Amino acid sequence: MWSPLLSIVVLLNLGNVSAHAQPLPTADGYRGIWYANQPSQDEFKFKYSGGFATYPQQHMPIAIYCKDVDKTFFCYGGTVADKLELLHMVAYYDHRTGRVPRPTILLNKQTDDAHDNPTLQIDDKGHIWIFSNAHGTSRPSFIHRSKKPYAIDEFEPITTTNFSYSQPWYVAGKGFLFLHTRYSRGRDLFWMTSKDGVEWDQPQPLARVALGHYQISWQDGDRIGTAFNYHPDPGGLNARTNLYYLETRDFGKTWVTVDGKPVTTPLTDVKNPALVRDYESEERLVYLKDLQFDAEGCPILLYLTSKGYAAGPANDPRIWYTARWTGQDWQIRTFTTSDHNYDMGSLYIEADGTWRIFAPTEPGPQPYGAGGEIALWRSTDQGQSWKKDKVLTKNSPRNHTYVRRPVHAHPDFYALWADGDTRQPSESHLYFTNQTGDRVWKLPTRMSAGDALPEVVDYHPAP
Repeated sequence: MWSPLLSIVVLLNLGNVSAHAQPLPTADGYRGIWYANQPSQDEFKFKYSGGFATYPQQHMPIAIYCKDVDKTFFCYGGTVADKLELLHMVAYYDHRTGRVPRPTILLNKQTDDAHDNPTLQIDDKGHIWIFSNAHGTSRPSFIHRSKKPYAIDEFEPITTTNFSYSQPWYVAGKGFLFLHTRYSRGRDLFWMTSKDGVEWDQPQPLARVALGHYQISWQDGDRIGTAFNYHPDPGGLNARTNLYYLETRDFGKTWVTVDGKPVTTPLTDVKNPALVRDYESEERLVYLKDLQFDAEGCPILLYLTSKGYAAGPANDPRIWYTARWTGQDWQIRTFTTSDHNYDMGSLYIEADGTWRIFAPTEPGPQPYGAGGEIALWRSTDQGQSWKKDKVLTKNSPRNHTYVRRPVHAHPDFYALWADGDTRQPSESHLYFTNQTGDRVWKLPTRMSAGDALPEVVDYHPAP
């Protein structure tokens, strides 16, 4: 069985993650972490930066709607007031009351690196699980479980170890299938399973081509699908390219291509059966955004390609695509363009066949920075054509970024994101919207009571 790789002493040294006789502390409001990566020594300041409470896309899920209690639970990267120090926060939106509680502070990660942001899963008994990531091997990772079903006031530590870019999925009657990354020579993809979240099988390598991969994934019943790129040698993550897809329908016993052909794992060759499109030969970089399944069970991938990794107009055009498996081949169609590689949005496939995308595709107050103004796009022909229904945010002081989709998204809490200045450290607020995008709410930054109503940010006042 899988055993922790780091001493429990590390966990105790963090102070907030040991077992608690009393409820965990709460914050007096919702404040997101600001983060920047790779200074660029130009007017754009960084390769990417901003309010990254809901970053990155490789962390999923971060929000889940639970019908049994009519709440959307979510986690995010918060911060200490007036200080850049990452707090792992857990909260919920109560659909019956329209209110949110003071967010629970699960732990202080003792870094300002938003790559350490958490992910969330909920088991069949209603226990909330938080997977606390580490960016590489220099810091520990943790798994916690709520002491009571559907409650966020007390958590117990389960495991101290090391993993990155966690993607935990819960399969009813079987347990957890945990996709994640482990750093060695590069960023290798792994999975492991557990019936109860406490005892884990040994991690199994899924892909280790060249210097590794980034992946996104999603669940469709017993099926888990993953899409990933690869990092060439030389070049690494700043040369990320190609598009791959695999899935498992038997809890990780076998991994197959989209047309059901088994593969031998780990994948080690650039040209392998999982390849969807060879973007390396087209000299295009690939930035993954989202993965969904339609009513027929066909996977749809959302991603962006560009000419280079650096911010600014020199690497335009940055082109968004959808790739849908038709049952015969991959149907790849252009969606739109935007001005930064790290513009991140989410794809929704609805029961009536409508496709929606919430994404920061509109230029923001910091042009050519990550994010921008949020738009709602709609397609009724499986991505062949798109209509921009509305722009949700306007005249914002900071770029909005990393729009995330909850699992089983409720129409009243359909997408979650944060804002932040991309040129310099700034405050960061959290927002959500409904299915039609006709209202945007800001989560309260200062709370005098134990719960509060989110503030309506009325970008579309009535005539």
